[in-house]
Amino acid sequence: MKSSNSASHKARSVSAISFAVVALLASVHVHAGGLLPAGGHFVAGTGSIEYNGKRLSINQTSSRGIIDWKGFSIGRNNRVDIDNGNGATLNRVTGDYLSWISGTLTSTGSVYLINPQGVIVAPSGVISTGGRFVVSTLDVGNNSFMNGGLLTFTGNSNAQVVNLGTIGSSGGDVFMIARREVSNSGSIAAPAGSIELVVGQNVLLQDSTTSRQVFVETGSHGTVLNRGALQAAQISLQGADGNIYALCGNHSVIRATGTAARDGHIWLVADTGYVKQVGRGDATNADGTGGTVDTIAATFAPSLLGGTTVRAGIWNIKTPSLTVTWPISAALSNSLNAGTSVDVDTTSGSIEVGANLSWKGNASLMLGAYGSITVDRGKTIGNQGAGNLTLRADATGIDNHGGVTNNGTLDWSNSTGIVNALYDMNGTYAPGTQLANAVWMPSPVSAPTQITGYELVNSISDLQNVSQDLNGKYALGENLDGAGADVTSMGNATTPFAGEFNGMGHSIDDITIMPVYSTDASLQSFGLFGAIGIAGVVHNLNLTNSRSSLSGDANHPPPFAGLLAGVNQGHIANVFASGSLTSDALRFLGGLVGLNEGLIERSATDVTVESDFGLAAGLVAENTGTISQTYSTGPVTGSHSIASGLAFFNTGTISQSFVTGQVPADIFIDPNPGAITGDTTAIVAPDSYWNVQTTGLTNGGGAPASNGLTTAQMSHPDSFVGWDFSATGAWAMPAGWTHPVLRWQLADGLPPQ
Repeated sequence: MKSSNSASHKARSVSAISFAVVALLASVHVHAGGLLPAGGHFVAGTGSIEYNGKRLSINQTSSRGIIDWKGFSIGRNNRVDIDNGNGATLNRVTGDYLSWISGTLTSTGSVYLINPQGVIVAPSGVISTGGRFVVSTLDVGNNSFMNGGLLTFTGNSNAQVVNLGTIGSSGGDVFMIARREVSNSGSIAAPAGSIELVVGQNVLLQDSTTSRQVFVETGSHGTVLNRGALQAAQISLQGADGNIYALCGNHSVIRATGTAARDGHIWLVADTGYVKQVGRGDATNADGTGGTVDTIAATFAPSLLGGTTVRAGIWNIKTPSLTVTWPISAALSNSLNAGTSVDVDTTSGSIEVGANLSWKGNASLMLGAYGSITVDRGKTIGNQGAGNLTLRADATGIDNHGGVTNNGTLDWSNSTGIVNALYDMNGTYAPGTQLANAVWMPSPVSAPTQITGYELVNSISDLQNVSQDLNGKYALGENLDGAGADVTSMGNATTPFAGEFNGMGHSIDDITIMPVYSTDASLQSFGLFGAIGIAGVVHNLNLTNSRSSLSGDANHPPPFAGLLAGVNQGHIANVFASGSLTSDALRFLGGLVGLNEGLIERSATDVTVESDFGLAAGLVAENTGTISQTYSTGPVTGSHSIASGLAFFNTGTISQSFVTGQVPADIFIDPNPGAITGDTTAIVAPDSYWNVQTTGLTNGGGAPASNGLTTAQMSHPDSFVGWDFSATGAWAMPAGWTHPVLRWQLADGLPPQ
């Protein structure tokens, strides 16, 4: 936490900046060097320069051109008009005068103004371009400019770029670049492009329609100061190793409004410097949804007196470590109350919540610490509404013993949101005082408790360690790439997994699941989880590109095998599995689960199930429980086997499910296989479907014959009677897809078709 002396120093620095601007204004008439640009000639490209009283006209006949000037200033009531079509003109000042713009500068295309002596746009100054406007005290090579593409600006000038007037680009961007200081106290607008105020010694400019375009390659410890109004599709204030002052007082706002091509986005970047935010920063997308604000700083300091509020979809804050003092708490609370979700990440230290932090509404707060998280004694984090809270230690997933310690209170007694406390598997968790909502009910795919502490699974080794406590609560901290690693099946019928495994939307990819064999059938384990018990919950997980191969004689009764679990008596939701499951013995194989006695919902498979001398199905081999809102797209194959597309034996409930995976008829012992189930006498809800073309089957196996659809029919939501394809429904039909997907899959990357 910065000391008061440091804060005073920062305040004095801002005052010094303001004084420097005043000093420049006082001497401008002496040093500006004329009322119109003088001594200009084309050094690249072609065109003409004509004077007419108080007006200077530049007519450029080439697409790009460079003019060197002795001086480039525009007096009040004077104007410079550049006709360069849709091209670009670079104006470089080679004389000893700074550029003073108190009149008007217009162009049809893009204008670059480079002056190592500095550039000031006076309060009466107006700059209006059809394309990009770039003003810089750093220079750029002639050949690079004429060739277009990437531009590198370099220089050692200590002069400033200052705007006190009005700058606008109707069709492009506005970039202000300097080594020492860039300052805006006027108004800048680029509704179709981006505004970027940048300080550095070496600066790269590249074209982008979706993100930042200017990047500091070598810092200069400079300062970016904004006290005016900024409005564009995207906005970036970048100081790298310098300081950023986003001081939006006197009703001024930093506002990113987005376009069809660019999301509304604001960046405040001082990687090793200081960012001070005052007032409002607004980021919205063109469709009215919330945009993004990124604050990246070695020291982050929202205003104590002026107030700080970010209005966006998400505000990301990245800083080495953070103590939530009252000003920071006020900024976070203000923004959360405005409907902005906040995501804090520390890059090398911990987070200490040293002030009360509360809000109303649905916005969510994530505090992610590189190290540990502590809520101080007597402090409260609370929500009234539907806001979620995530406290995550060891946020980078490096197993650094990061823990969560709550010495205060987490108050969700008046909230329908959830609280997740995530800590390293080798760390500690002190839940402290937790106040849950007495009438809170879990959603179909949420955790069973409103406030939950999870051990983080950040590696394949962590995953295997789940078997040491099958009653624990675990969360997948990141996507795991197993690179073919062997993972031994966890739990069995005698000691099933009875805890909670929350994939948090992440993936476990490319693992080989090793079965556990035993002469005692109850101890055999075939699946990532050999058995999920009645209290067990597995949800929000992608188990992808993985495999399990079973061999040898099987005990009677035949054991069950699935890629996720051999047996499920608990709750499986939001799980997708892909890969392969094979057996050369008499076993019951299901792409996801062998035997389901519990609940499986909103889950899907694309698993190749291959059985010799057994029974196989794309999702579940035998179902005595409930299967809802599921699908299977993988092929079922083998020899001397009995097979089905979704579930072979079904004495339970199957609803809102479909099958598209191939089930060749020539593998069947039973001559009348079914697509949904292998038992043609099974009862299947009339809202389950299958693709008659891809499965190769005309029998639904308990589903009405009319529910056999063609590929074209499978591509239309109207074919699925009673299914909810609305924005909040369980199902979605992505453009170009030949079958529905579960809506939760859209956020996690679509599965293969």
